[in-house]
Amino acid sequence: MYSNKHIAKISYPILLSLLAQNIIQVTDTAFLGRVGEVELGASALAGIIYIAIYTLGFGFSMGSQILIGRRNGEKNFHKIGEIVVQGVVFLLISAMFLIPLLRYGSANWFPALFESPNVANAVSDYLEWRSFGLLFSFTNLMFRAFYIGTARTKVLTLNALVMAVVNIVFDYVLIFGKFGFPELGIKGAGIASVIAEASSTLFFVIYTKKTVDLKKYGFGKFRFQWSVIKKTLDISVFMMMQYFTSLVTWMIFFLLIENYMGERSLAVTNIVRSLYMIFIIPSHALGATTNTLISNTIGAGRKNEIMNLIKRLSLISLGVMFCVIAISAVFAISIIRIYTPDDPILVNETLPPLYVLISFLPLYAVGSITVNSVSGSGNTRTMFGIEMVTLAIYMVYAWFVIVHLRASVAMAWTTEHVYWFFLTLLSFIYMRSGKWKDKEI
Repeated sequence: MYSNKHIAKISYPILLSLLAQNIIQVTDTAFLGRVGEVELGASALAGIIYIAIYTLGFGFSMGSQILIGRRNGEKNFHKIGEIVVQGVVFLLISAMFLIPLLRYGSANWFPALFESPNVANAVSDYLEWRSFGLLFSFTNLMFRAFYIGTARTKVLTLNALVMAVVNIVFDYVLIFGKFGFPELGIKGAGIASVIAEASSTLFFVIYTKKTVDLKKYGFGKFRFQWSVIKKTLDISVFMMMQYFTSLVTWMIFFLLIENYMGERSLAVTNIVRSLYMIFIIPSHALGATTNTLISNTIGAGRKNEIMNLIKRLSLISLGVMFCVIAISAVFAISIIRIYTPDDPILVNETLPPLYVLISFLPLYAVGSITVNSVSGSGNTRTMFGIEMVTLAIYMVYAWFVIVHLRASVAMAWTTEHVYWFFLTLLSFIYMRSGKWKDKEI
């Protein structure tokens, strides 16, 4: 059984890396909030579109991470390198197809989705350059899968710090036109993110070459191996569909806000989304740790320990999240002013949905553990089914609140209560049933 110290040793670097990575998103939102409300709202929509494509690679990397964790638990270290190498090859080929598709869509398809032409133009400007980041972000995902799957997470902190610093510097320079560079606004934010992702890739390559025993992990084979990719896809394809569908649904939520509530409500929603991504970092990190620990534990033949492990991780996640809730509730106004220091009306309008956000964080704390338990056991098809049922309920409720009732932004955010309640409940029921024990990968 893993000790609390061992759990902290794995999850703490993941937490710090997620914190550093989200500094990028906070920086983009804070800087663009000083450019204008259109840019502030558009950055949320453009970001979700990009992340929806990114999640295809993320789903594949999570499937790879599960396989790496299983091989690590079995001590079949020599098979790990081929999973990483073939994953990089597959994702780079995928990026070559997705980049032109995303660029074409940003200019010809996506503008038709938005009620405001100003928002549509800003989204296109951002994605025109942001799309090139897929080459680097997809590569980074496989490095991340390797280090988390082998429980060597310390490097993630260093990498994310490099990425965050580079992004902050280039955001400031390119958005506002400093040090002789042109003032590019939201387009500059897209370019800065690509540069930050490229710096992350360079760091991973150098660090891996200097510190990893490449022979031990079987990194010597660089030829194309479809059999390895196919085995990874058998696990990851459902995760790819799960994450993509989930993000598309969330994008629909933002489109409903923009179409039925207007640009200002969209700006409020983007601030809340930005804070959401920060507040969930501790439980998100523990969720990633859960995925690895479950996979390693099953690989080591200790299936009888799984439910107790889930219970312990859930209690730790809840405890940490209650600390986050207390801090965010006390300093709510000060936190919102990071994004919009000169608009007290916008601050006041953001407070109610922020309190709604805080109220569903305990659900997220437990849900992140149970969801990653299902995925970590290798039963990704089942997790995809659970996600689809939950999203159907979520969309019906979102339509009812936003379109039918024309409720407030705060009421619209209660959709997250519905989503996380059903996702957590169904995931827990499945793990409690024990049906996951027969899965072999």
